[in-house]
Amino acid sequence: MWFESLPPCEAQVPCGDATHAVRWEAGSVILPSHPDAEAELVLAALGGEKAGCVRLAEAWSRHTADPTVLTIGPRGAADQITVDWDTVQAAETGAGHAGWASTSMAGPGPGRGVGSGRFPMRPGHGSQHIRQAIQAEMEQARQRTTDHLALLALGSAFSMRLAGHVAAAHAEHLEPANRPTLTVAIEGRIAPLIEEWIGIDPDQVRCSIHEDTGWGSIQLTGKGQDRRLHTALPPTWLADVWACGLTLVSRHLVVAVLQPGWPDTQVLALPTPAADPVPLSMHGTTDPTGNPHWELLDGK
Repeated sequence: MWFESLPPCEAQVPCGDATHAVRWEAGSVILPSHPDAEAELVLAALGGEKAGCVRLAEAWSRHTADPTVLTIGPRGAADQITVDWDTVQAAETGAGHAGWASTSMAGPGPGRGVGSGRFPMRPGHGSQHIRQAIQAEMEQARQRTTDHLALLALGSAFSMRLAGHVAAAHAEHLEPANRPTLTVAIEGRIAPLIEEWIGIDPDQVRCSIHEDTGWGSIQLTGKGQDRRLHTALPPTWLADVWACGLTLVSRHLVVAVLQPGWPDTQVLALPTPAADPVPLSMHGTTDPTGNPHWELLDGK
């Protein structure tokens, strides 16, 4: 699996009057302070209060295949995320909820909104149903926004892992409606790496989705300030490479993972745009935020 090249990570989440750890490990969100989360959900359904950690885990599950996640997350581990739990609480208060992520509705799909034309506004029979449907869509949109804020508040390590889940979910069967979002997501994340790699302005990098076998292609055209770089990469690049922090290592641009694993893995990487990719053995260490850092293993 793509996440085999990732170490566990943790974040602190407000939960009632306490603060609890939420842990991501091997592709799953774990709640150490809530060993029987399913029982807590049953009690909540009967009128009890739903724990903040449990609500967070529900929000995570709602968005592991949500392409809009790719439009709001960081471009890399170094990006600053300014959303904190005070921001989440303020959003919840403004939405009129007693606690963040307090409902279980999933948000509307991309492009769906009040003005979509599916509920024509006309007086007469059925207007009450129309108002109720619009109100439901507005509530779904508020829930989606609150979910996104809460997931961002977990920090960059969680955000990158969530993006990996989303990319992996769409890798095998990419729907035409999601193609633009995946394309922009890859381009927005690889363009800064290209600048660091060979000095090309990110605005001169273009990306397309590679759906054939193999890792894809990278082509450099033009000279001097007219240089352009065209990349064709599969959605799996976002999960296998970018989400695992395996992007630019020892002046090599990583384009695929040959053998996933932690802390040692093997990748396929380009020393230059014109060169053939070469296999590299990597060793990973973890920073205090849970993000991995990689270096060549024994110089090979």
